[in-house]
Amino acid sequence: MLSCLDLRLEQPTSAVARPDPTDRATAIWVFEGTNQDLEYHRLFGGQLLAQFVRAAAFACPDKAVKSVHVLFAREGKSDAPVHYIVHGQHRGRSFAALTVTARQKGDIIATASVSMHAHEEGRALQTVTQVPPRLSADHAIEHTLLPWETRAAVDLDSGDVGAPEYDLWMRTPEVGPELAPALVAYATDLNLIPTALRVVEGMDQRGNGTEFTSATTSHTVWFHRPFRTDDWLLMRHHSPILAHGRCFGRGDILTEDGTLVASFAQEALLRFRP
Repeated sequence: MLSCLDLRLEQPTSAVARPDPTDRATAIWVFEGTNQDLEYHRLFGGQLLAQFVRAAAFACPDKAVKSVHVLFAREGKSDAPVHYIVHGQHRGRSFAALTVTARQKGDIIATASVSMHAHEEGRALQTVTQVPPRLSADHAIEHTLLPWETRAAVDLDSGDVGAPEYDLWMRTPEVGPELAPALVAYATDLNLIPTALRVVEGMDQRGNGTEFTSATTSHTVWFHRPFRTDDWLLMRHHSPILAHGRCFGRGDILTEDGTLVASFAQEALLRFRP
């Protein structure tokens, strides 16, 4: 998985018009990303989210990703690399704005608007619900798409009706802090749809493709503070609405001491079969 975050810088092709290369505010970069080899041969949206974050960080190394908003245009496949074309829109002393287009085999599969921010000091206040004690190892679970430690008290595969909420504790092996935003972005795409399904009796995420069809259509992640993923993080998920063939969810990422470090939101296709 980490190899997918190590994007390769390419020279712009003749199909990409390059502005004045001395103007970094409007420069264009092209990166190539490799894919995870998954059983269903499609690209996991979390991989694209993580690679968007990494492409922006490579293109604007003097600032950190503040937010990334992604629209998923079409399904990607795992049999071809993804090319990320990064357009600089603005680059000031404090903020920068980028647009990133993900292409595969000539087709646009997703686009992203990315906001960057240089570190600055300021007043720090937050209002969040208190973080409960971290779950013990007895609550360890396995996520095929999350190759690190995860713990949860709720089983999203049970089919039991419950509140559309889900708490997941996670901790990666030791990695550099520069990878933390991409790894968290990756993880935020996994559990919002099954969280929405918790209100539907007898339905859980295993029914995708048979009892219902689902796909992420848009996803946003906001980064509030620096953090590490090799420390325990709590991912809180909540889905307030499911209607008109779509569901919506949002969540927060908090450290074990209750510090809010990131937030996320997602809209997804969710069609139930007769």
